[in-house]
Amino acid sequence: MYSGKVVLCGASAYEEKFYLNEDFASLPERVKEELKIMCVLYVHEIGGVLTLEFEEDGTLCFHTEANENDFMYDDIGSVLKIKELQREKTDLLESLEMYYKVFFLGEKYED
Repeated sequence: MYSGKVVLCGASAYEEKFYLNEDFASLPERVKEELKIMCVLYVHEIGGVLTLEFEEDGTLCFHTEANENDFMYDDIGSVLKIKELQREKTDLLESLEMYYKVFFLGEKYED
């Protein structure tokens, strides 16, 4: 059904915007709000652009980038913040991976 990377959501410090892929509009509002808060707080603190992307196998990855001349972007802080989010939001991130694998990749749900 899907091939390649699929963007779930993202935020940009440059445009001061949050984006949620329309394909995920059926996610519960609580989940969408949590994603928005997580992404917006990240770019507010670190700068640059953050996207959450599903790999072909359904793994959810954090992708960051910054403009070349953005001297305010915190490279080290970015790595630390992503590790913190992965640790604190483990349940959410694992649930999103399962959701994607079942509803988008057509895999069977295994408890």
